[in-house]
Amino acid sequence: MKKFEILGTGCPKCNMLQNLTEQAAKELGLQYELKKVTDIKQIMNYGVMITPALVVDGQVKVAGKVPTLDEIKKLIQ
Repeated sequence: MKKFEILGTGCPKCNMLQNLTEQAAKELGLQYELKKVTDIKQIMNYGVMITPALVVDGQVKVAGKVPTLDEIKKLIQ
């Protein structure tokens, strides 16, 4: 099972990244767990200074932008 974390404060881009990540995972038929991380200290522990960010299985895959659906599919496989 894949573990996804959306790092951000709940901004519109953060919500968009969450929705696209869920859509990508469903289209790929992945089993996943998704967690939203809004605590600034936890976000900084990942070394992320600009949100939103997508973490897959403990690794930051993208930060500071919302990738396209196709880009997310490549990042989460």
